[in-house]
Amino acid sequence: MAKKMYLESYGCQMNFSDSEIVTSILTENGFTTTDVCEEADVILLNTCSIRENAEQRVRQRLHDFKKIKKNRPGTQVGVLGCMAERVKAKFLEEEQILDLVVGPDAYRHLPQLLEESSDGKKAVNVILSKEETYSDINPVRTQGNGVTAFISIMRGCDNMCSFCVVPFTRGRERSRNPESILREARMLFESGYREVTLLGQNVDSYRFGLGQNEAILNFAGLLEKVASIHPELRVRFSTSHPKDMTDEVLHAMARHENICKYIHLPVQSGSTPVLERMNRGYDRTWYLERIASIRKILPGCGISSDIIAGFCGETEADHQETLRLMEFVGYDFAYMFMYSERPRTLAERKYDDDITDEVKRRRLHEIVECQKNLSRNKTLEGVGKMHKVLAEGTSKKSKEMLMGRNSQNNIVVFPTENKRPGDYVNVIAEKCSATTLIGRVID
Repeated sequence: MAKKMYLESYGCQMNFSDSEIVTSILTENGFTTTDVCEEADVILLNTCSIRENAEQRVRQRLHDFKKIKKNRPGTQVGVLGCMAERVKAKFLEEEQILDLVVGPDAYRHLPQLLEESSDGKKAVNVILSKEETYSDINPVRTQGNGVTAFISIMRGCDNMCSFCVVPFTRGRERSRNPESILREARMLFESGYREVTLLGQNVDSYRFGLGQNEAILNFAGLLEKVASIHPELRVRFSTSHPKDMTDEVLHAMARHENICKYIHLPVQSGSTPVLERMNRGYDRTWYLERIASIRKILPGCGISSDIIAGFCGETEADHQETLRLMEFVGYDFAYMFMYSERPRTLAERKYDDDITDEVKRRRLHEIVECQKNLSRNKTLEGVGKMHKVLAEGTSKKSKEMLMGRNSQNNIVVFPTENKRPGDYVNVIAEKCSATTLIGRVID
């Protein structure tokens, strides 16, 4: 009888994409999947290490699994991904429930590691690779809506931002063979998917040598190749780095209607001195010049960001600079966090985490309130306009309504009528909530 695998994923889109690779590898080795952890022979957590809170959630979840393992002594429990890479073999000592610890470049070895740990032994593989991209593995899309999918185009990160643990948990940057990316995108389109998101820690630094007599393919070139697969295949990407985003990418987006006019461009802080301590590789002026290029080449493009409150040495004046930048750019959306010191990072070694939690919380609250107003205004701008929406599924609030997103990544809700997920629908937005456009279908 086939063993059942239960897999939970935490953190960024890259982790969820990796979980599809893990599922593919284990399915090929005779495992089946289950959504009920109590039924599983193998329980795996694909983890995030970007903030301390993310790691605490994982440890709490492992505590929840103790009862399952007590009732089913043969159940194997493993931790995968970034937290496994950061804590390594020490994890087995800290969490006695664990049978295996596997880093993000060792997923091919999961079947052997599970076999190795099946008789009470412990198994660890956290070796980082300079070559592994899993380009030959066809991910199993166990989750999602059957309309949108992620495609990993590269792994690792070479940008040693002082606050970030990713280079230590995911290794050096390496780009995936473009032919494997295009093959995966074509297969998805032929299977009914109508949108792909190209994933990388820094997609703008994608580079792949095509041979001795051919030029290196950069991200702009890859974008155009994916967009050319079919005009009804929408293309998104994440994440961009302000120091690497070029006008060439923006012009590629402008040339193809099916490349979504939406860019996630994390600023982290609006203050040049803070950006220098963060080792971001750009200053406030450079970032605003990138924004100006986006506005010029892609009028109406949606822009979102990441913002950290209370980084080491951040003054009240620095904080106000961030708020002013947010107002000037007018972000559609932002991921906003308090600074959380992470082990092994440059910030931990070089700077004092000298902003009190009280001040961090207050500054984060002000950032969140600012973004709420910006998001509300951006959503309101869409009322009265026609939006081409890719229907993704039924609205959470009503089975009589479908939801989808426009090119700028705004959520749009509209009556189902005779439309189905995967259809492109023209919708006139007649009203809105703070973050959602609500409208009617037009021909």
